[in-house]
Amino acid sequence: MTGVLAARVVAPAVVSRGLDAPVGPGLSACLAVGFLAGAFPDIDSLLGLLSPVAYLVGHRGLTHSLIMLPVWAGLLAWLCAGFGRRREYVKPFFIVCAAALAVHVAGDLITPFGTMLLEPLSDRRFALSTTFIIDLWFSGIALAGVVATVLLPRWRLPALASLALLCGHVVFSSVQHDRALEAGLARAAANGWSDAKVTAVPRPVSPFNWMVVVEHGESYEFAQVNLRRTEPLVAGEDAGFIRRLDAAYRPVAQAAWSPASRFGLDEDARAIAQAAWDQPEFAVMRWFYALPALYAIQRTTGEQCAWFQDLRFSVPGRTTVPFRYGMCRASPSAPWQRYEMAGEDGRQPF
Repeated sequence: MTGVLAARVVAPAVVSRGLDAPVGPGLSACLAVGFLAGAFPDIDSLLGLLSPVAYLVGHRGLTHSLIMLPVWAGLLAWLCAGFGRRREYVKPFFIVCAAALAVHVAGDLITPFGTMLLEPLSDRRFALSTTFIIDLWFSGIALAGVVATVLLPRWRLPALASLALLCGHVVFSSVQHDRALEAGLARAAANGWSDAKVTAVPRPVSPFNWMVVVEHGESYEFAQVNLRRTEPLVAGEDAGFIRRLDAAYRPVAQAAWSPASRFGLDEDARAIAQAAWDQPEFAVMRWFYALPALYAIQRTTGEQCAWFQDLRFSVPGRTTVPFRYGMCRASPSAPWQRYEMAGEDGRQPF
């Protein structure tokens, strides 16, 4: 949707002048190209068909890179112009594609997943963490802008207003992000953790909902909070899905802080978890996890398994938590094997 909005904003320049073309492309063509270019970066999701590792390493990588953006814009523009057999449209379509790709990358940057903006020069993941991955307010604003753009094709104002509102929403969420960090810093101070690291992760339903994580060494304390409430939200048995989801977030003053640890608290469990974590085959997970925590230690008939998760993806109300990986060995002297958790009890090697 943001690709369509970006295309409508830049369309007057390419439609009216055509950038040296005898006749510029029509508005409908620009919107269609913007839609395709806006969706293009997530073509890397197909890497998941190869393996979980391929997905972790490649998703939000090359196709989301600012360095590669001109290359992808040029390729898409060439393909779209060639599909319509109008090679003179390559330059106008290049502007549309570049704008659509840029807003897609910006939209991913504000989420906590991480985007490799500097691929292929660096695999560092950048994340502003101001907005949940599925934000109803953000999507609603974008959808309203697209509908208004379709109903009022002669007007550029709906697309401009929608993008401006999206930016305003992100700025507002960024302010709430800072407030959530302050709540975490207060918790760290109360614990006497002067060297603690505080992370605020956006949560669904409201820009006031956050998970605040206080990291101290290998240990965490985290809480699901709502920055606006003074009383908990009550959700009865007949409450709707959104209200039940929203009720998990308590006022900061009444926050329920939960402990977690990268390797667990039990000394025996810590030894198993540390050994699994340090395995060379687990390097991808060490790179990907931003808030790694031990999920479980499993022991059955001599077999040992250590399962890890990233606290970023543990959302109240979510039936399954993605990106849970672990290492298992048949006995203390057997080699480790890498697994992905399937459901709560199953597993599959990769």
